[in-house]
Amino acid sequence: MNPRDGSAHAMELAVVEGISKIGREEWNTLVAEDDSPFIEWDWLFAMEESASATRKTGWAPYHLMLREQASKRLIAACPVYLKSHSMGEFVFDHGWADAASGAGINYYPKLLVGVPFTPHTGRRFLTAPGAERAKLVPIMAQALAKLCEDNNLSSAHVNFLEEDEAAALVRMGFLERLGYQYHWHNAGFQEFNDYLNRLKHKRRSAVRHERAALDEQGITIKVLAGEEIPDSLFPSMYRLYLSTIDKLYWGRRYLTPRFFELVKSLKRHLCFVLAYRANRLIAGTFNVQKAGVLYGRYWGCFEEHRFLHFNVCYYAGIEHCIRHGVKRFEPGAGGEYKWLRGFDPALTRSAHFIAHPGLARAIANYLKRERREIMTWIEQGRERSQLKPPPPSDIETE
Repeated sequence: MNPRDGSAHAMELAVVEGISKIGREEWNTLVAEDDSPFIEWDWLFAMEESASATRKTGWAPYHLMLREQASKRLIAACPVYLKSHSMGEFVFDHGWADAASGAGINYYPKLLVGVPFTPHTGRRFLTAPGAERAKLVPIMAQALAKLCEDNNLSSAHVNFLEEDEAAALVRMGFLERLGYQYHWHNAGFQEFNDYLNRLKHKRRSAVRHERAALDEQGITIKVLAGEEIPDSLFPSMYRLYLSTIDKLYWGRRYLTPRFFELVKSLKRHLCFVLAYRANRLIAGTFNVQKAGVLYGRYWGCFEEHRFLHFNVCYYAGIEHCIRHGVKRFEPGAGGEYKWLRGFDPALTRSAHFIAHPGLARAIANYLKRERREIMTWIEQGRERSQLKPPPPSDIETE
């Protein structure tokens, strides 16, 4: 394909099988300072090279690249995976797959633009600094649709994309789907008690009770970030990851031990919360941070103790954010128990190209109904927030 942008400059589109065949520095020139670490070359390489995201696991990497024809300069790209199932995506389309099957339509394989096993919102269409992003995003979207048509694929899905990207794709005929997560925002807190004082009385008392339980059980928490993290700790983080996965009947061992070895190259973005009892590691979380955002990823424990999960996964993360001026804490998908602790609902978006017209109409009708339900819950969740409104002096005025 040789799309033209309306000027004299021709561009070349290519599909590259695996991030390892793309230069690290070349890919990362498209990654902005405020993009998440999950879109960086090192994270995607760790996913693929570790055999966590490969054809064998149903995540065959086929990344889309757009270059200037004359200079060969990379001006846009997006991480694309050919999926043979819908697991590990966090935008659940199993019902769509069932409906397609009932209508005699092969739903798999399908294309997915996103980061494997990682439900974070961020740019999915990476563009070079200074490039005309408003022109490049539609070109990439059109290429995804054409890949489906040329290869008899049912659909292309762009998960957890930014609002402006979703709007551009809707104009291209993609269907927008809304969802929500629970995010915590740092309202300029100077210490943990500032956060506590913003909680409503009942929740404030509950948090204090849950925090005090650790002392009663002889449990201490330590937070290590960046170069503070010793290499020897990564095998333990893998075992903690397995401790959760293996307890859940729906759990899947997506990540391999090799992933936890390779991700050391991103240590500058890592933050581990660790719980100890009698000097033994009993629990921990694997978190990632960049550009003022903390992302909670993997939790596990070797021992079960009252309120251990809430302290390690949430309160220690909040305290870390306050201490280091981190603006937002995204602990992952799901969980009303997050809302009870001051994490308010935040809108998420995905965009979907469905090749079969009849299936597309059915999904569009479903999404209209679902959208009303999502927006109603977000409005109610914010109205019933466990955080008190900020005092008048903290409210910005024009």
